[in-house]
Amino acid sequence: MIALRHVPGLGGWSDDPAWAHIYDWSVEHRRLGGLGWRLALQSDLGKLYAATAAIGRQQAGARILDIPCGGGVALRGLKPGQGVEYVAADISERMLERTRRAAERRDVADQVRPQVADVGDLPWDDGWFDMVVSFTGLHCFPDPERAVAEVARVLKPGGVLTGSTLLNDSGIQHAPIRAVGRAAGLLGPGCTGEQLLGWLDDRQVADVVLDRSGAIAYFRGVKRA
Repeated sequence: MIALRHVPGLGGWSDDPAWAHIYDWSVEHRRLGGLGWRLALQSDLGKLYAATAAIGRQQAGARILDIPCGGGVALRGLKPGQGVEYVAADISERMLERTRRAAERRDVADQVRPQVADVGDLPWDDGWFDMVVSFTGLHCFPDPERAVAEVARVLKPGGVLTGSTLLNDSGIQHAPIRAVGRAAGLLGPGCTGEQLLGWLDDRQVADVVLDRSGAIAYFRGVKRA
């Protein structure tokens, strides 16, 4: 499991840090949150909305893994009555509880199964999921390459992997965000865009699109059959 340092007032991920609440609030309040994303990250919040919408296009019976689910931000893409099995996984019980509440608010709790899981050692068989989503999570993991290997392993051939991350090569203007995040124990070593593309290719994830938006990059690929 992930061991995190702590900075007073911020907390580590296992403690439901203040930053997680700010992030969730910004996503739920598109106008003001979007302005904050523009100013702080030079990023378009609308791209997150578009990326999560892909969840709602999965057919009934599909299995979806959301890791780390955090406060349930990606649930905005899930539709009531869609008929999928949505596994919301995180290392933190507090995060999972927030996801449970978000699922209830969105009337999708009957499809959502919260589960404690370590992204470095996922408890599912190879090819178990039709879709894996990992929004603003890869930069938090202590071993992002292993995390990519694991989420690709549990994805079935033809399945979709999509998510977003802070990249180490997003620009010098974003270096303070990475530095503060690491000092607070909220960010791991991260990766560059080239590293991410290489890891995905090594794990048979093809047709990858990497869409940079300021400090955030969105990625999407399909596992080779």
